[in-house]
Amino acid sequence: MTSVGAWNVKRVGRFGEFTDIRDDEPRTYGGFYTQEDIKEVVRYAKEHFVDVLPEIDVPGHSLAAIAAYPELSCSGGVKNHGVGSGESIKDWTTHTALVDDNLCPSNENVYEFLDKVFTEVAQLFPFEYIHVGGDETFKTFWDQSDAVKALMQKEGLKNMVEVQGYFENRVEKIINSKKKKMMGWDEILEGGVSPTAAIMSWQGTKGGIEASHKGHEVVMSPTTFVYLDYMQADEIMEPKIYASLRLSKTYSYEPVSEGINAKLVRGVQGNLWTEQVYNYRQVQYMTWPRAFAISEIAWSPADKKNWNNFVGKTEDHFKRFDVAEWKYAPSMYDPTFKVTKNDKNELTVSLTTEVEGLDTYYSFDNSYPDNFYPKYTEPVPVPKDATLMRVITYRGKKVIGRMNNMPVTELKKRAGIK
Repeated sequence: MTSVGAWNVKRVGRFGEFTDIRDDEPRTYGGFYTQEDIKEVVRYAKEHFVDVLPEIDVPGHSLAAIAAYPELSCSGGVKNHGVGSGESIKDWTTHTALVDDNLCPSNENVYEFLDKVFTEVAQLFPFEYIHVGGDETFKTFWDQSDAVKALMQKEGLKNMVEVQGYFENRVEKIINSKKKKMMGWDEILEGGVSPTAAIMSWQGTKGGIEASHKGHEVVMSPTTFVYLDYMQADEIMEPKIYASLRLSKTYSYEPVSEGINAKLVRGVQGNLWTEQVYNYRQVQYMTWPRAFAISEIAWSPADKKNWNNFVGKTEDHFKRFDVAEWKYAPSMYDPTFKVTKNDKNELTVSLTTEVEGLDTYYSFDNSYPDNFYPKYTEPVPVPKDATLMRVITYRGKKVIGRMNNMPVTELKKRAGIK
């Protein structure tokens, strides 16, 4: 795992669109935590009243393990592929695996391997839970496996969902044998797991509600509200990701959703997946200020929440970050663009801001607007020959937002004009 599974080829660009790895490219990018590293992390966290929950994501997302031990997959491995570097390995529209990154549920060596892994993990992390993932298990290569078909016949499993359920139940027994409790993403509900398994609900709130009614402890982590890898402003301002999440939407979330068994909600988790976060300054940018919103929605009763009050506290923290030279996203000052068209394909743009009391100024002549330019007060028609709309926000006479450069071609695209 440390000599093969920890290393890939460095790529720079947009994750998921990188070129395939050539055989002669050196796999020198990566690394791993030693046991002493882990002990240091756990010790530091404890000093700051934080428990560390380890996650070993199986049976999917296991390409690092399969690169090191190809015999643990149903396909015999991904010959010459190795650890992924951001090239496309899955078709997300059809949920088809292009590369086999699943451990094989019919292979007894898989469970022996996981017993060794979880033995080591349990010894290093004192927290009562171990997270086993279970998400995004595209079963393409299981479908093609004679060994999996034989397992289904032997165990009376009707479909691949039940096959994953078989796998998860065996993994839970391994976890329990280490005196730990199992936690997994909400997909593990589909195949049936024991009530002692805790569920982390990421596919919206439905999984958490369902899990609570089945007696599972629940951590709410829905993509629609707490995924910190999502864009924070308009995509013209951000490294492009497949979804957006504004600060105000995160703050609007109420974890104790209608219909959920509140007694079983253990808490809330915000996720910052870092496939497309390439340095620590960007980690800071993606985390703050949305982590403030996640903290407040997790710790505050719904009737105590107040958006304007929250904005004021957030701006106080911005001052502290400026002194500490921490990077943060000023996206709450950026406008939201909404474009419509009439029957002549003439465009009109509406601008809104999350923060109240801001003035918005704009230009269509390619120059940079300031507070002497036209002030936005109502939806604005886009001039026929304009190529670029620039927008900036002020508080009084002080610039508060970033210069937003919106191509008219992008506005047309959003309005459905080809």
